[in-house]
Amino acid sequence: MLGLLDRFRKGKKEKLMVVEQPKIVTELERLCGGDKETFEALVHTMFLDPRKVKASMKEAVENAKKFEKAKDTLRARIWYEIAGGLAIYEGDAKKVQEFFGEAEKISPEMKYTILKNSEKAVAKAQEYYKQHLEPNA
Repeated sequence: MLGLLDRFRKGKKEKLMVVEQPKIVTELERLCGGDKETFEALVHTMFLDPRKVKASMKEAVENAKKFEKAKDTLRARIWYEIAGGLAIYEGDAKKVQEFFGEAEKISPEMKYTILKNSEKAVAKAQEYYKQHLEPNA
């Protein structure tokens, strides 16, 4: 029976065409240009709109230390990441180093590429924020 069906299909072979979709480039990718290391550092650490974070950097650090003292490393790491993200927004590369360094210290399985060149990453993030977080933007 299968051979009979194959005879009918013989003349109707379809040609598949592969159509490549154009790659959508995000605004952050555009700002970073070909610097994949800076892009990777920011895509995993910065907030696109940090104004929506309800905690201040100070509160985030206090929470991180409280959870670290209680040996709750997961929550401590998350709060250090939040503090680091807010430090990126404020343009403070030194605090970015401090907070993501603490997060990596208590969770060694996590590697933060932003620690390699925080000044450059913070500068790119500031460019992004200037363009996208202006009151009329």
